[in-house]
Amino acid sequence: MVLQIQPPTQPEVIYPDSDGQPVANNTIQFGWIVEIKQNIEWLFADDPNVFVAGDLFWYPVEGRNKIVNAPDVMVVLGRPKGVGVARRRHRLCYQQWKEEEVAPQVVFEILSPSNTQTEMDKKLLFYDRYGVEEYYIYDPAQNNLHGWLRSEDGLDVIPLMEDWVSPRLKIRFAPLSEGLQLYRPDGERFLTYTEISRNAEQERQRAEQERQRAEQAEQARRDAIPRLLQMDLSIEQIAQALGLSVEEVRSLAQE
Repeated sequence: MVLQIQPPTQPEVIYPDSDGQPVANNTIQFGWIVEIKQNIEWLFADDPNVFVAGDLFWYPVEGRNKIVNAPDVMVVLGRPKGVGVARRRHRLCYQQWKEEEVAPQVVFEILSPSNTQTEMDKKLLFYDRYGVEEYYIYDPAQNNLHGWLRSEDGLDVIPLMEDWVSPRLKIRFAPLSEGLQLYRPDGERFLTYTEISRNAEQERQRAEQERQRAEQAEQARRDAIPRLLQMDLSIEQIAQALGLSVEEVRSLAQE
């Protein structure tokens, strides 16, 4: 009797989505991460195939869960914003082999006092090795900005960051004495979360005011019809005076 020897089953590889560490070490770092992520999401809001994430684990190699990094902000052009039906399911981590092997093209890191030079050297090596095209580091405490751009030999230092325009995102970097400022392709500057919320609220209020004015104007025209009829104006004359159709005036007059 011949026995069939079953090959040993391979243990399932687990890809953790958290290391238990905070997203940021202080409010300044967190504020920059949120501002960059949200403004880039806003910039590509109408493009369903631009995925933007903050502090998301990125696994570039299947089966190698020790090869991982979590950029403060990463941008992946050519991948959907969400996955699953109606984009209701979200990625717990970015597993590149499940994303048609598309690596994040643009990565941002915001330094905090706890970051060491060795740690940042390792990050640069990781991003260089696994295909990042643009890599930017900003140190808000020292107001220092550095960038790297991929060439045939890998990531090369961008010698001058003043008014540098990202080839992929088309955003402009403006290092100023008071701090870094980023600008959208249309020339509008990046806004903080508070500014975005305030602008949204102001827009909502303007829309509500316009709605109320339209309702008041409509009611004024309705109220004017009986008075104009008492003045012996014809339906046609009233329609012309109020900018309404004859049918509208007849209908309103019968209410």
